[in-house]
Formats: sequence, structure tokens, C-alpha cells
Amino acid sequence: MLSMTAFCRKQVELEQGTLVWEIRSVNHRYLETSIRLPEAFRGLEIVIRKTIRGRLKRGKVDCTLRFQESEAVQTELNLNPRIMETLARASDRIQESFGNSRPPSSLDILRWPGVIQNEARDHSGLEREAVSLFNGAVDEFLAGRAREGDEIELVLRERIASIRDILAQVRASLPEILAAQRRTLLDDISELQVSLDPARIEQEVALLVSKADIAEELDRLDAHVNEVERLLGVGEAAGRPLDFLMQELMREANTICSKSAAIETTRNALELKVMIEQIREQVQNIE
Repeated sequence: MLSMTAFCRKQVELEQGTLVWEIRSVNHRYLETSIRLPEAFRGLEIVIRKTIRGRLKRGKVDCTLRFQESEAVQTELNLNPRIMETLARASDRIQESFGNSRPPSSLDILRWPGVIQNEARDHSGLEREAVSLFNGAVDEFLAGRAREGDEIELVLRERIASIRDILAQVRASLPEILAAQRRTLLDDISELQVSLDPARIEQEVALLVSKADIAEELDRLDAHVNEVERLLGVGEAAGRPLDFLMQELMREANTICSKSAAIETTRNALELKVMIEQIREQVQNIE
């Protein structure tokens, strides 16, 4: 089981500079990926996006790459000799024409457009390092998701155990509650002191008692809980089906509340709803 919230930061020091990957994710209904890359690494976006799609199922995932060039690379100035020669000839012609005019300084020449040229660097090696670093970062990122997922699973299993205890209590008390309701109805009818067909009375009482029978709801709750436990053990993305099951569990719990014929049953049903809601909140964090 994987959580949808996690953070990972991984970096590597190279001769050309420092590469840093940051990956973070929060809850989301589907998989949504945002990738931020330096201009020199734009070509990696497709590879990064494909990797994320292949290893994650849900969550809003932000991937950011930062690259800081080393000081040695930053301090190198590559001068364009062709433009400098052109400037030198132009300066000589100006001196011949105007005599005592001030010649351009070294700083003036460096400011001239094109004198300092940006050397076309081969980033293929850096790109390979960035992809390798990203794969390692995803491994750590998923490990963090798994650790948090394990903690969530423990909480879910505790809540499921509590739900089973509540269902067992309700099921054990159900026959006595229905029998008590039957006795109450018969007593109320006898107090009316009217002559009624005993068979018809029995039929009506049975009908009223059946409306308070929640055995079917308890059976469906048991089936849903069994499916929840199965999904917790499959080792796959189960957040969405678990979320659906929480809706079904809550629907059955509401039905029990509406059909309850005893305060004890109502109290158990309300506690059941609390447990289901707590599970639902945790399920929102599951991939």
C-alpha cells in the first residue's frame, strides 16, 4: 500500500556542476504531473513524464530539476576572435580619421555584442546523469510512500477490527431485540380489548417486526468489510475501490440507523458510522 503524500530530494556533484532533483506529491483523484526543468534540460521532459506514468498511479506530483554550474565553468570566457579583429580595424580607421580620439578600453570591447560567445556545450553526459539521478530519486520517493502507506494500513486494520466487533455485537443482540419488539406489539394490541383474528394479528406483527430486521444489512456490511481486507492485502493501488466501499458501508450504516428498534442498536450504528468516516479520511491518502 502506498500513500499519495511524499517528498524526496536527491543531488549529485559533478565536474560540470551540481544536479538536484526534488519530487513531492499530494492527494489527487488522478495522476497529475508537473515538471520543471532548466532550459538546457528541456529534452528530458518526455522521459521523466514516461517514468512517472510507469511507476505511479495517483497523486499530484511535482518534479523539479536544478543545475548549478561549477565556478570553473562559470569563470571561463570564450572570446570571438573574428569580431575582435573587426573592432581593432575599425578602431584604427577611427584613429586615422579623428586623430586624438580615445581608443576603446578592454571593458568597452568586452561589452560589444558577440565578443563574448557562449560556447555550445555538449549536455548529453549531463542529461544521462540527470536521468540516472531521477530514477534513484523515484526509488527513494516510492520508499517514502510505502513507509507512510504501511502506517496507514495499520490504522485501517485497527478500524476494520473495531467495525467487526460492532457488527458482532449488533448481530448477537438482534434476536432479543426483535423478540422484545414482538412482545411489545402483542401487548399493545391486547390492551385495545378488541376482538381480532389471531392469524391476522400474527401476520401484521410479523410484518412490522420484519421491517426492523437488519440481518440483510449486517450481511452486506460483512461482505464489504471482507472486500476491504482483501484490497488491503493485494499490494496494488486500491485507493479508489476502497473509497467506493466506504460509501457502501456508510449507506448500510445509515439504513441500520433508520430501521433501529432499540437504543443499543442506534448507538452501535452511530459508532459504526464514526469508524467508517475515520477509514474514509485515511483512504483519501492511499494511491
